[in-house]
Amino acid sequence: MSDKAVFRFVMALSIFVFAVVVILNQKVLPRPDVMPGFVSYLPALNATLNGTCTILLLASLWFIKRKNIAMHKSINLTAFVLSALFLVSYILAHYFMPDVKFGDINHDGTLDDAEKNLVVGVRGVYIFILLTHIILAALVLPMILISFYFGLKNDVVKHRKIVRFSYPIWLYVTITGVVVYLMVKPYYPF
Repeated sequence: MSDKAVFRFVMALSIFVFAVVVILNQKVLPRPDVMPGFVSYLPALNATLNGTCTILLLASLWFIKRKNIAMHKSINLTAFVLSALFLVSYILAHYFMPDVKFGDINHDGTLDDAEKNLVVGVRGVYIFILLTHIILAALVLPMILISFYFGLKNDVVKHRKIVRFSYPIWLYVTITGVVVYLMVKPYYPF
């Protein structure tokens, strides 16, 4: 398979994943009347997967700096698998769960003036972290896939070029995924 064909596949897959996430966030698909019990565990699982990926990405950097390529590859493959599991869990959570709004203490889906006043200083920080997390997560997926392609192909020059950008973005996304969860956790209705 040529690099051009792989690039086209990666872009198509990335656009598909982005479209699925947008559709699920817009709640256009009918949802069951009752949320399955396992869904309440998904946000914590997602944060755990993100946190684990953060540690793995830092370990990956440590190993490659020490020229331990085998361990670097192994750790990156593990991080990739965990990120894929995260994506599945994230999609399930957003399909089944009602919207959770930062500051919605009574869990009615809206922020009244009293709730807004309680989080007025922190809400802007939360929104900034959330928006940068979402935008960068969408942008980094094709970069990660291309990075893996070149890495598995042992095309070190191209791998390094893309990783220079994909690594810090992926690391930021995994860290902010945990931060977003911790900030919004008090407002989950379960």
